[in-house]
Amino acid sequence: MAATRREILGASAASLLLQGCVRDMTRTDTGADLFGLIGQMKAQPGQRAALIAILKEGTGQMPGNLAYMISEDRDDPDSIWIVEIWKDEASHKASLALPGVRAAIAKGRPLIAGFGTSAKVRPVAGMP
Repeated sequence: MAATRREILGASAASLLLQGCVRDMTRTDTGADLFGLIGQMKAQPGQRAALIAILKEGTGQMPGNLAYMISEDRDDPDSIWIVEIWKDEASHKASLALPGVRAAIAKGRPLIAGFGTSAKVRPVAGMP
């Protein structure tokens, strides 16, 4: 499946947001590669703000999470983009079992219409 121009621009914009401050961040203190996710989530029509509010609830204390950014798509009123940076992939997988994350997933699931472009990435420069 070929990516559309819009999907490529969205993914490029998300990656640029991560490079606001140039800093080498290829590896953690333990030498493990950092793990990142960039993805588009589509809310049910008119439910984007409600979905964002739920996603924000589940992002408080997630061990190993270095950044979790939720952004509104400026051209699609029902789409959001999520950019995550983790100490490693294992930290991300472990977060899915956290009570707060599980509660946010359960509460938000009815508001999700689908998912768009997504990519697993290895952050190499930028924040945090």
